[in-house]
Amino acid sequence: MKYSVAFTPDAREDLRRLYTYLLERAHTIEDLVLAERALSAIEMAMEIQLSASPFIFRKAPGGKGLRRELVVPFGAAGYVVLYEITEPGKVLVLAVRHQREEDYH
Repeated sequence: MKYSVAFTPDAREDLRRLYTYLLERAHTIEDLVLAERALSAIEMAMEIQLSASPFIFRKAPGGKGLRRELVVPFGAAGYVVLYEITEPGKVLVLAVRHQREEDYH
């Protein structure tokens, strides 16, 4: 079964915020490329992994076992995607954070 992946407005804003953060700190062309790669890694992980097998990732508090977290490795740390399986065949991304940010639960 393939799952459709949707985003809350807050999750879309999280992606913009994370990308903007990297762009604002870019000093070289390589830094700009890194920002693009980070965003691409997050989006690809959500689209590929969540659409194929959302139940295999770790459970998150709340959601009666249907709220989970996808860890996206990137560089020395990475990102965490909070999502919920809302109905058969549908995954809703709730939030995206860098692993060094404060918790989003």
